Amino acid sequence: MRYSLHVVGGEGETRLVSSLCSHQGSRKTAPSLEIREPGSDPTSTQPPLLLTIRVMKQLCTILGKATAYLPVFIVIIAVVLEYFEDPEPVRYISMAEDMKTLEENFKQQSKSCFILGASGETGKVLLQELLERNVFSKITLIGRRQLTFEGKAHDNLVQEVVDFEKLEDYAAAFQGHDVGYCCMGTTKAKAGTDGFIRVDHDYVLKSAELAKAGGCSQFHLQSSRGADKNSSFLYLKVKGQVEAEIEALGFDRYAVYRPGVLLVDRQESRPAEWLARKFFNGLTSVCSTSMAIPIEAVAKAMVSNTLLTPEQKAEILEHKAIAALGKSAGK
Repeated sequence: MRYSLHVVGGEGETRLVSSLCSHQGSRKTAPSLEIREPGSDPTSTQPPLLLTIRVMKQLCTILGKATAYLPVFIVIIAVVLEYFEDPEPVRYISMAEDMKTLEENFKQQSKSCFILGASGETGKVLLQELLERNVFSKITLIGRRQLTFEGKAHDNLVQEVVDFEKLEDYAAAFQGHDVGYCCMGTTKAKAGTDGFIRVDHDYVLKSAELAKAGGCSQFHLQSSRGADKNSSFLYLKVKGQVEAEIEALGFDRYAVYRPGVLLVDRQESRPAEWLARKFFNGLTSVCSTSMAIPIEAVAKAMVSNTLLTPEQKAEILEHKAIAALGKSAGK
């Protein structure tokens, strides 16, 4: 038995499938696909098999049209992102030649630092960057558990295990450091609303307070693009609040880093995360560094900025400035 394919809607119906693509101009209602047995009643209920084929045909048509518009959609995103890019970070351009000199001068001062969040993605890369550039005489990792490393480069690391719920009892761990780096954080999905606020606000702020009381003069905080204490979004609001409250502590040098989407290959990456990384990697190649950035660039920027003499005690490095400074530190 043979079946015919009908396009129903608009000014009539046609048996030509090709008319689906051309029959758009004067139609007021969206067309639908219907498969009929010759001589059958159009109002009758279709068999399950025919209904399934109908749905599949409709999906194919919709996906086909969506795919055709995908390049246009990506171009529009690129144009919008370029328009809203951060101001040009001119002071970081062509700095690579001076970076080695800055590193040597800083190294001679025999300063020490600590890292909060060294077990996280950015913290691990930051630690590796500090070890490779060897600008500190002492590096201390402060965290909730002892970390294990391979290689002699980590032999001289000092590790302080603390209970973040009772940080006052571990004030000694924050004493005697010149520079502090904070890459600590979690997500609402992982820790819940209360857990997220406790980690990204309470733990971070209390650590900064103890570091200031212990003699730390520089504090470098990894935050997020769009952080704003007045934001209606919880994540950005918490990030903005802790930024402002740490600034009020009065460090001699305070730097906030607000990168966009962090590009990182997680070892236990979920399919959705893998797909998102691939998408942003491709998008970054289209519209420069306006939306996403490798964590290696963020780590390089944090270390390089430590070596510089800022114009103000407190500064905020937005996404584009981080990318430029990270490039200037390339080896």
